[in-house]
Amino acid sequence: MSQKRLTRANKAFPAVYYGESKPGPLGPVWVALTKRGLWALSYGKDAVDFRADILDRGQAAMMYDPKRVASALKQVDQFLRGKLRKFELKVDFSGMTTFQIAVRKAVMAVPYGRTASYGEIAAEVGKPQAPRAVGGVQASNPISFIIPCHRIVASDGSLGGYGGYGGLETKAWLLELEAKNSK
Repeated sequence: MSQKRLTRANKAFPAVYYGESKPGPLGPVWVALTKRGLWALSYGKDAVDFRADILDRGQAAMMYDPKRVASALKQVDQFLRGKLRKFELKVDFSGMTTFQIAVRKAVMAVPYGRTASYGEIAAEVGKPQAPRAVGGVQASNPISFIIPCHRIVASDGSLGGYGGYGGLETKAWLLELEAKNSK
């Protein structure tokens, strides 16, 4: 069996390399990469739960390889410590719907230290009547921080929701971190 691909019933599964960081401000961070880019990024989980996150994106040949993901983990650590504003990481959008990709790219365009509303993102992707659908896409965001769903708030300026570990408390912490370091 090749390390690049696992084939089962004539269907090729992408190789997904994953590893975790040392504990940081939000605990250990887990990252998974394919040859195309980031596949998953999460925190507040153990290895079993993160591997389940990887498979939520689709079938994959998973390989634990902390060295292969070290550069991505370093960028995330710098971001969480307020030392990095812009990631130099590609995202693997494989398996996402056209709408999910559009929403997530629009969210990625929201600058560091700024926010946008679910309605603004919906309008940006040509679906102005779909702010709840935008919220649904963001609730299942597989790549925390790089797809910065914490920057998306309700139209009245309240935080709205946050699907990441720690919920709204973490969202508020991330927004405060960015506000403090965007000056």
